[in-house]
Amino acid sequence: MRSRILRAILLAVAVTGFALGLPLGYTALRLVEDGARTDLAARAQRIAASIDDQIANGREIDLGPVEVGVPEGGHLLVTTPAGRHEFGRTPGPDPLSVEVPIAQRGTVRLELSSGPMHTAQYQVAALVVLLVVLSVSTGTVVATVTARKLAQPLRHVAARAARLGAGDFRRDDRRHGVPELDLVAEALDRSAGALAELVQRERELVGDVSHQLRSRLTALQLRLEALSVHPDADTATEARAALEQAERLAEVLNEMLAAARAARAVGAEPLDLGTELTAIAEEWREPLRQAGRALRVRVPDGLLARATPARLREAIGVLLDNALRHGEGQVVVSARRDDGTVVVEVADGGAGVPDELAHHIFERGVSGGGSTGVGLALARALVDADGGRLELSTARPATFALFLPVPKAADVVGVTWRTDLTPR
Repeated sequence: MRSRILRAILLAVAVTGFALGLPLGYTALRLVEDGARTDLAARAQRIAASIDDQIANGREIDLGPVEVGVPEGGHLLVTTPAGRHEFGRTPGPDPLSVEVPIAQRGTVRLELSSGPMHTAQYQVAALVVLLVVLSVSTGTVVATVTARKLAQPLRHVAARAARLGAGDFRRDDRRHGVPELDLVAEALDRSAGALAELVQRERELVGDVSHQLRSRLTALQLRLEALSVHPDADTATEARAALEQAERLAEVLNEMLAAARAARAVGAEPLDLGTELTAIAEEWREPLRQAGRALRVRVPDGLLARATPARLREAIGVLLDNALRHGEGQVVVSARRDDGTVVVEVADGGAGVPDELAHHIFERGVSGGGSTGVGLALARALVDADGGRLELSTARPATFALFLPVPKAADVVGVTWRTDLTPR
């Protein structure tokens, strides 16, 4: 984008420079030549007037009084019926010459070498070229600054849109002073807020519906199991058939929920948590260091989890930002394998979460430190979108736990597994 903007501006500057430079150069050359001819013609006119006076007074033509009017290196030729009179040497080839008639019949021809005129023309042409080069150079600097000023906001807005598509719903308050781009940035922020609320409502709806359905199905299955051992054979048979249908319904419900989670986590992939968490921690190590605090990462080698890189980065970033703003002491990011899932914990040594907020900490708008109360709700929505969940595992000190799915065999086809070929 920057190179395209730069090329377009430079092309416009170059075309404008040459479009103005060529006529300006031609006009300057003509002015130099016209000035030289005008000066030579004025000298010839004065000489012709003096010769006319001499002839009118009956005196012989004397070039002495008019020699002062001949420029240095010039040649004067006076032609009359009485003869020819010359002063100076004939200039070289292609001289600059002017011929003026005498009233008493005759002509005054004044010649001068064209070298000085051509030198002046070269100097003027060089000045015009210098002006064009200076204009193009100035235009290049302006184009570079303008291209950078336009390209950087465009790249930032494009990156913001890409993060939004990847599930990063956090607000970005950066503005660039370009009204059109700032309108796009504000529209992206509004869209991010609307999508975050939509994702959160969807998660809550799916959770509520699945909980209610599971509860009702469990109660129904218990009643049908009781009826399946009823003394009446017909009643027991119908109860077992209904119980079979209820179990199938439960399986369908589980499959639909699994499909919904898989659809949300379409961008998830196997990630090496050691590499990912270390890279995320590097972004937050300096802000914590400036606050006089340390950041530690504890991840076993080769620990894999299935998640979307952008969503995981933003979710962990929200937790680290929360620890920076509201926590104290050392911040520890750790990961471990636990009962078929991967648990990533972010803990600090602060006072923790108050009891009255512990059960509402992930609700939008709830905050105990004067913030917007959006970050944790968005982080939970991001983790949930990848099929995981985010919980407050310990209120004092505050410890947040991300439960991420373990990659399946089909997800890690490209991973090189270590094998032991040594016979035992």
